[in-house]
Amino acid sequence: MSVEDLTPREAAGKALADLGDLRSDVVVLVADTGETTRARLFAERHPERFFNVGIAEQAMAAIAAGLAAAGFMPYALTFAAFMERAYEVIRNSIARLALPVRLIGTHAGFSDTYDGPSHQALEDIAIFRVLPNFTVIAPADSCETYKAVLASAEVKGPVYLRVGRDFHIPATCGLYKMFEVGKGYVVIDGRDVAILTTGQMLGFAVEAAKILGEKGVSAAVLHFPTVKPLDLSLLSSYAKEVKGIVTVEEHMVYGGFGSAIAEALASIGPKPMAIMGVKGFGKTAKNPAELYEYFGLTPENIAARAEELVALS
Repeated sequence: MSVEDLTPREAAGKALADLGDLRSDVVVLVADTGETTRARLFAERHPERFFNVGIAEQAMAAIAAGLAAAGFMPYALTFAAFMERAYEVIRNSIARLALPVRLIGTHAGFSDTYDGPSHQALEDIAIFRVLPNFTVIAPADSCETYKAVLASAEVKGPVYLRVGRDFHIPATCGLYKMFEVGKGYVVIDGRDVAILTTGQMLGFAVEAAKILGEKGVSAAVLHFPTVKPLDLSLLSSYAKEVKGIVTVEEHMVYGGFGSAIAEALASIGPKPMAIMGVKGFGKTAKNPAELYEYFGLTPENIAARAEELVALS
C-alpha cells in the first residue's frame, strides 16, 4: 500500500516505524493513544523503544524532555486537543531548554468530527507558534505527513507536528520529492490573487483556484506546511505582485497561520488580505465535509472571498 492510500495518522505511524529503522536514538511515547494515533506501528517494530505513560500528557511531555536531555530523540503522540493539557511542561521543560522533542498532535482540526468540539483542536497552531525555539508543521495530506515526520528528525530544537485523523485530499503526493522544513511550495502560479494554505485546506484552495480561473481570475495557490518558520522569500515574491491575499486554515483565525502571514506582511509591505478560518469551537458532525460547509471553508467560499479582494483593487 502506498503512502497516498494511508490516512494521515497511519502515515505518521509508518514514518515513525521507518525512522526507527534508520535511527536507534528514536523513542516513541504515547498517552494511552498508541492505537488511535497509529503509533502502534512503531511499537510493533521497535517494542523496546515504545512507552505508554497512560492518560497523563504532562508526564509524557516531562519524560520526553528527560529522554531528550539524555541524548535520545523522543516523539510524543496524543490527540492535538489533549497535547494542550501539557502546555506548562512543554513551555518550561522543552521550549525553554530548546530540547529536541517532537510532539505529534493527531486528530487536529475538524478531523475528529464524531467526538465533537472537546476533541477538535482549533487553537494548537497559535499555542505552539508563540513558544520560542519551536518549529510548527501542518502537513496537507498523508504523503506530506510521512515526509514531514522524517524531515523533523533533522530539526535541532523542538517540533510540533499537526496531523489529521482519516480525511485527506492527496494534493501533495506528486508535488515534490523532498520535504524541506521552512519551505513553502507553489502549487498553482497566478498573478491576480494568492490563496495561501497550511494543513488540510490545500485541496480546497486548488479547487477554488479552478473556480476563479473559469471566471478569468488568475489565482496562485501557495502552500506553507511549515507555519514557523515561514518561507518569507516565497511570500514576499508573490505579495509584491498580486492584488490581494487570502489565507485559509482549519484553525482559529486568532493567532494561527493567517496571523503569521499578516505579521510577516507588516514588514514586507501592506496588502489587501482576508483570513479565513474559525472563530469559535467546533461542532459534532457525521463527517468533516459537514463542518467545512458549516464554517464556510469550501472551495466556493474561498473563491468568492478571493474574488472580492480582486474587485477592491
